[in-house]
This record gives sequence, C-alpha cells and structure tokens, in this order.
Amino acid sequence: MAHHDPFRRLPQGVPEDLGPAVLDALFTQSPVGLQVLDTELRVVRVNTATRAMHGVPAERILGRHFIDALADLSVPEFASLSAPEEVETMVRGVLDSGVAVRDRLVGYRLAADHGRERTYSVSVFRLQDPEGTVLGAALAVVDVTDREEARARLRVRDSVRENVGKTLDVISTCQELVETLVPAFADVAVVEVVDAVVRGEEPPSGPLAQDVPLRRAAFRAREGLDWAQAHPVGDVRSLHSPTPFTQTLADLMPRLVPLGEDSLWLGNDPPRAAAIRASGAHTLLVAPLAWRGTALGLLSLYRTAPSDPYDQGDIGLARDVTAHTALCVDNARRFTREHTIAATVQHHLLAGRSSPQSTLETAHLHVPGTDGGGGWFDTIALSGARTALVLGNVTGHGIQCATTMGQLRTVIHALAALELDPDELLARLNDTAAFLAGERAALPTGDPMYRQPLSASCVYAVYDPLTRTCTFASAGHPTPPVIVHADGTIETADITIGPALGSAEGSPFATTTAELTDGSILALYTPSLHSTDRDGDEGDRALLRDVLTQPHRTLQDLCDDALYARRGSSPGDAVLLLARTHAFPADATATWVLGHELGEAAAARRHTRRKLADWKVDEDTAATTELIVSELVTNALRYGTPPLHLRLIKDRTLTCEVHDASTATPRLRHARTVDEGGRGLFIVAQLARRWGTRYTVDGKTVWTEQALLP
Repeated sequence: MAHHDPFRRLPQGVPEDLGPAVLDALFTQSPVGLQVLDTELRVVRVNTATRAMHGVPAERILGRHFIDALADLSVPEFASLSAPEEVETMVRGVLDSGVAVRDRLVGYRLAADHGRERTYSVSVFRLQDPEGTVLGAALAVVDVTDREEARARLRVRDSVRENVGKTLDVISTCQELVETLVPAFADVAVVEVVDAVVRGEEPPSGPLAQDVPLRRAAFRAREGLDWAQAHPVGDVRSLHSPTPFTQTLADLMPRLVPLGEDSLWLGNDPPRAAAIRASGAHTLLVAPLAWRGTALGLLSLYRTAPSDPYDQGDIGLARDVTAHTALCVDNARRFTREHTIAATVQHHLLAGRSSPQSTLETAHLHVPGTDGGGGWFDTIALSGARTALVLGNVTGHGIQCATTMGQLRTVIHALAALELDPDELLARLNDTAAFLAGERAALPTGDPMYRQPLSASCVYAVYDPLTRTCTFASAGHPTPPVIVHADGTIETADITIGPALGSAEGSPFATTTAELTDGSILALYTPSLHSTDRDGDEGDRALLRDVLTQPHRTLQDLCDDALYARRGSSPGDAVLLLARTHAFPADATATWVLGHELGEAAAARRHTRRKLADWKVDEDTAATTELIVSELVTNALRYGTPPLHLRLIKDRTLTCEVHDASTATPRLRHARTVDEGGRGLFIVAQLARRWGTRYTVDGKTVWTEQALLP
C-alpha cells in the first residue's frame, strides 16, 4: 500500500525502486529537520533530525498542530517561537498560494536546551498530488544558531568601528561605545576610564595597580530594565579588590563571569553586588581597554533574563571591541593633552599684554575652541596718546597654531613700534606670514606641520583721541567691526577686507577711517563668537547687536552677556574685544606753530616751560623736557622742511612732538669726541623713555615719551 501513500510519492523521473530508499534516507539520516503537515497544519510525519532538535520522541509531536507541539516543548516562561502567529500565517500562505518560502529565520527556545534561544532557518513547500489536490505542507528546518550568532557579532563589531571614535573626546567616545553595545550585545554596559586619561595625561604603564582611581565615564541599560547604578557617572574612585574587575586590569585579560549568590567575589564589592542582585543579571563579561600593554580603562557588560548568557564566543568580540575603543580613547587622550598644552601656551602668550589708556577703556572675552584655535587680541599704546586695537585668528589647531599665533603677535608689536599705518603694517605682517608658510612648505613631507598650510586673519585699528577717529585695515578677517555710538545707534564699519595673511594673493591692503564720538563702543570679534542657527556673519552681527543694545553697562558686563548668548561650542576660538572712547581733556594738550629761524628753539623752550608750569610738572621733568624740545626743534630747523609744529600731550606720560614737512628719516649717530655736533638725537634717546618717528601724508613727526611722577 506504500505506493498509495501520497506522502511517499517521488518526484517525476525518480525510479520507483529508489523511492523507499530516498525517503528512508531523508527521514532517518538527513541532518535537515523535516516535518510533514496536513492541510490542518497537524504534524503527520517527522524525521530523526527533528526529533533530535526537540529532544523528545515522535509520539509527543505527531497528530498535533505544529504550533501547539512546539509550545508544549518550549520553556514555560518564554514564548516557544519568536513570532508564532507570523509562522502560522506563513505556512497557511504557502498552502493557499503554492509559493514556497525559503530560509525564513525563526527564534525558538527549548526546555531541553536550558532556555537558550536558538535560530532556525525554515523553508516551507506545498505538497500536492499529480491532479493538483493539496495534501499539506513540508517544513525543512536547519539549526543556524552558530551562523547567525557569528553574523550578529560581525554586525556589532562593524557598528563599533563605525560609531565609536567620531569625536576626539574621551567621555564622548565611551558614551558612543555603550550606546552601540546596548541592546545589540548587552543589557547593561559600563565604561570606567583611568582618571588621568580623561585629563589627557599619560596613564601608568603596564597593568594597573589597585589604588589607581577610575572615572565612571559612561553607562547605559536597555530600555525597560530597572538597574540601580552602584556609582553615578562621573564618580571617581579606586576599585574594590579582589574582584574580576581588578584581576582584568592586572593581567589585561577579558573574563566571562557567571553571576549567582555563590559568587565569592561579590562580598568584596558590596555596592556593585547590590546593583547586580537587584537587576537579576546572570552573566558578566569584563574586558580591559588596553593599548600597547597599558590599561586605559575597563568595559563591563551584563546580561539579564531573557537574554542568553554570554559564552566563550563572545570573548573574542569583546577583545575586538575594546581594542578599537582603546585606540580611540588613546587618540582622544593625546588630543586632549595637545589641546591643554596649546591652551596653556596661548594663555601665557595672551596674558599681561593689555596697555590701558586714559582715553580708551577696554575689555575682552576669549573662549578657547573645542579644537584649540589660534585666536588672539591686543591693545598697544602708540605715540600721541593713540591706541592700536588688534584681533586675529590663525587657522588650525594645536600647539603649532598657538606658536604661530605667538609669532604673528610678536611681529605686530615690533611693527607697531615703527609707527606704521594700518595698511602698511598688515602688508609687512603678510610678508612675515608668507615667510613662515614657506618654511612649512620646505619641511619634510612626514612632518605634521607640512600638512597644515599657514593661513591667518587680522584686523588692525588705530584710535586717535585727539582727532576722535579710528583707522581700520583688515587682512582676510570676515567679521567687520561694529560701532555703537554714544546715542545708542549701531552700525557696522564699512571696511575693505584684504587678502588673508599667508595667501598668495597680491592685492594691496586698504584703510578706512571712521569718526568715534565720546562714549562710543568699538567691537572687534571672531566668527566663532556665536554658534547660532542664523545664517553666516549676519547672524553673528545680529546677536552682537542684541548684546550691545545697552551701551551704558560696563564693558565687562557686555562681554559676559556675549558669552551667555552663545549657543553650544565652536571648533575655533571665540574672541571679543570691546573698547569705549573717552574725551581727551582740552587743556591736556598744547600746539604751537614755529617759524624756520634758528631762534625758534628758544621760543619753543619758553612755550614748553610755561605750559609745564601750568600742568604742575615737577622741575626735573620740566628741565629735561626743555632740553628734549630744544634738541628736536634744532634738528628740525637744520634738516627739516617748514612748516614746523610743536605739540605737548599730558596723559599718563608726557609726550613731545615736533612735526615738519620733510620725509627724511632722522638717524641717531654716535658722535666722536672731536665732533662738534651730531649728539642731538643721542641726547634725546638718553633722556626719554621712548622715542621714534611717525610719518604722515604731509611729512613726519619725531616724538618722545617721558614718565610723569604720580
């Protein structure tokens, strides 16, 4: 009667005498689990592989609905199938349509397998006789647990490599790790890092000693899991010992630790033991974050029900994950260290450079960028009670950026001492930047600085309180100055932006002069001052205008408000320099027009004597000033071109200026003993604190400065 059994029919072309042998092989020797269902989805036949998968005799399966049979064999507290309704719908769909389903993955837990979830590849085919009558369905089941677990580990490994290390920040890197591992590989993940590593310092070499403090850098638990942390994120402490954690840091080997009440080490770490017991975690996988034999931290992974316990195959993945993370953490540590050094260098370079003036009040804000930029500012006292305001930014980050900033600032101070106009000063500064860029280009290709082309921006302004004007020049600085007038009106200075420092563009620099009434505020700033959602520089200027709408407040308060208005952080330095003008006393300056006769030197001394007496200057300073004026006027009468002007300015110092129409440069000579002249400027240089020459469109001014008694 076997040839009448519809389930013993063979495919067309198979010899009839092979039928029993083929069926016997499929149902007794095939490693693929086979189940034959009738049209009511009852199990009518199974092979030995299916019985082996279930670990039960065929009698417990045959004749029952296949979903009910599986449920009866499964772990009571777990669903037998990952999605039983979907599986039944899939099989009924094959019966109805005749379209086979191949390699559908199904999760299943068996009591005989201690509740561990296994993954099966299920294929379903419709069975029908030659007349087309549907007889049932055949299920081919293959255990692919090992394959799918390997694929899952590969996905976790790839995800870690893709998502961990996006930032050069130690804490952010640790947070990226736990977010990637939970819930894909763990129910709970904890990362603890050597505290010195967070600060960018070198960690202790080799395995970690027990007393080294660790910082809890990151924590994450899967959604819905109530896990009370033993210690909060940010907590710094040494680990309890001995525990699997300290042992892992001692030998730098990962450990798979079953968790139960009989775990002896839990008594050595009561806070962590309480958290583990409360969560119901059943296994712990702990691995060191080690790089080149040095422990940087520790990764602790926990699994709770219903997740499967960790097994030996997971240790290899933990090694790969921690190796990649340790490299990222070490890179972040090195960046933090370089950023700290660069910020320290920059701070020392910026400290103590402000030169206060009675006619110009200043305040500044400097917020280092996340990448450690090269922003700087300066106020430089010039002759004639004038003040130079400087603000610039070097493109790049790190120590090289900070040192380049220091070089450019030093050059600016040297050029400012030459009394150059803003456009000429920037032209010479650009020559220096081009020279430094050439030095970088000549470095070996392996040098880190070779790959960092030099580029910088700078705005240089000179404020003259006697004319109440400010002259600007810009070298590639994208944010023009903002002026707040005494009446509260705000305008943006319409200045010409020249090429950036170090660029090959040969365009000349231009100057722009603006009038500043008494009480006006001038604002110079970098583009990174505000990190906003507004578009470009217009957004920056709008926010700065909002801050400057109350010009009566102190400049430091306005700087603080600018800081409070920032949203987030920026890679580059945020620098703001504010300056408020004050009226120069009308009686603190005096000017005389001199003739071109030799006797004018005596007249100049008389003018000087009377004015210094009015100003109540001490006798010694007055006598010295008369001598200086006499020498300067005499030198102008001999070598200069009329008209001649003498001007005295009493500020925090006493300034003497003699102006003539000649552009010839006065030169200090060291006269010989037998020479009858040539000692005038030498005497002036000895008596004055500073002296120099300032060129104008109509000639030059030779000036001196002397200290005044308080």
